[in-house]
Amino acid sequence: MKKIFIYVLWVLLSLPTAMASNTLVSNESEYDNAVENATAGDTIILKNGTWNNIVFEFYAEGTEADAIVMTAETAGEVILTGNSRLKIYGKYLQVQNLDFKNGASTGSDLIEFRKSSSELAENCRLTNCRVLNYNPASDATAYKWVSIFGKNNRVDHCTFTGKNNEGALLVVWLNGQANYHRIDHNYFSDIPRLNRNGAETIRIGTSTNSMTESRTVVEHNVFEKCDGELEIISNKSNFNIYRYNTFINNDGGLTLRHGNDCEVYGNFFFGASGKSCGGVRIIGERHRVYNNYFQDLEGTSTRAAISVMNGVPNSPLNRYFQVKEAQIVHNTIVSCRQAFAFGVGKSTELSLPPIDCIVANNVADKFTGTSPIVYTDNPINISYSSNFINSTSLSISDPGLSITNPELVFSDGMWRTQQQGPTENAAISTYSYVTKDVDGQSRDDRPDIGADEFSEQGVLITPLSASDVGSDWERETNAVKQQSLVDYNIYVHNKTLYFSNINNTNKPQTVSIYNANAQQVYVQKLDKGENRIPLESLSGFYIVQITSEGSPKYTKKVWF
Repeated sequence: MKKIFIYVLWVLLSLPTAMASNTLVSNESEYDNAVENATAGDTIILKNGTWNNIVFEFYAEGTEADAIVMTAETAGEVILTGNSRLKIYGKYLQVQNLDFKNGASTGSDLIEFRKSSSELAENCRLTNCRVLNYNPASDATAYKWVSIFGKNNRVDHCTFTGKNNEGALLVVWLNGQANYHRIDHNYFSDIPRLNRNGAETIRIGTSTNSMTESRTVVEHNVFEKCDGELEIISNKSNFNIYRYNTFINNDGGLTLRHGNDCEVYGNFFFGASGKSCGGVRIIGERHRVYNNYFQDLEGTSTRAAISVMNGVPNSPLNRYFQVKEAQIVHNTIVSCRQAFAFGVGKSTELSLPPIDCIVANNVADKFTGTSPIVYTDNPINISYSSNFINSTSLSISDPGLSITNPELVFSDGMWRTQQQGPTENAAISTYSYVTKDVDGQSRDDRPDIGADEFSEQGVLITPLSASDVGSDWERETNAVKQQSLVDYNIYVHNKTLYFSNINNTNKPQTVSIYNANAQQVYVQKLDKGENRIPLESLSGFYIVQITSEGSPKYTKKVWF
């Protein structure tokens, strides 16, 4: 009898999963009926084809063990267009494999994690989807592509390309409580300049509720040619984390615009000639900016590699709070026009300089501007420690600023600490939260200066590209495949293309360079060892391809 009871109990506990159904729907009526009857574990499958002018209301409730899934019959072959939109409301729902393509909303947000202002999504997920060119006729028609409400929701492995109208692409909305959202492994690209505010790629919060917590994590994303406005990411809430993201050729940077107590670490910023590419801009209190890598950024002032703003006395929520107790430590800044800018925006209104900030264990090298550190206003009680600045134009005298050549070496696509070089084991001050470096490797009890710690450990975190993130079905079809930078160590510096480690084959090799229109603009036979090719006339995005006896071996995107 006891065995029978246990068996029956097991069957009953298994019923939700065992009874889960897969329902293929081919029109709006069938979809609505499937959603109305959906229970935990069910999957609603949209038939392949074009779905035009439909508002998908995905209102249901799954469980942590058995989410309810809305998906395409074949990933990427369900195209939502016209005025089609999506509203997600409930618990444990997952939307995947959809392609929002070449449509336009009339003003409502394209994807919303809510039913109404009081009915919000929890533990829901948007994954492996694409939004491409979903733009209105006028760029003044404002709407968001993704609005996240509720709590514990996730947007991941999605591709967002070509937004050109007013309204941030992705917004996290607050309601006074921490929401713990996660935005990860997405590809954001090709956002043209709007020439006014309101074109952020990501915004977390608003000025009105910026003094409340969000605790959102933004990680492992790629932002490429996101030029909408100065703020690629606009932080407007407290206790958010921005880590392991890669920024490539963007006319702007990551801005801690409102709010306090955020962390920015382990990110990679790569600039390009002809653009005011920026890094991190700091406003507010107790932010930590550490273990970041900045290279080839041409921005200054608000677009400097690290920009620290002045504040407004008794600032209202929508203006500029004074920077207090910021900690800027263990960053590497290479080939940038301006490494640090303090007191940015000084005016009769923005009259409060940064106060009680720490700048320690940073390395800045190979400047392209006139001064690596600029004071628009003099910071109050700033503490410098163990910073190596390789510049004869440094006008600030402080024991914590050492005019030293860090003797960085280029390896694995970045300028790094070399063994027994000046930066190894040179940090005087240590910080308990800096336990790893930009590669994800452990730091020892005598940490190196800069973002990189010399280590024999394997690299865990690397710069990402379009082929690493976004919807997998789109990557497989369209992305330019890149091999590891270890193969050839290709990089651009001062309009010169460098190659190294070309001695791994005895076969003749040729480098060819193609512009964005796939036109060949340069070709040359390669010598073994290091090659340096001056290319003063090139500007913008190019593809470098190495061939061996006519067969392609390696392809890499570069910017001049």
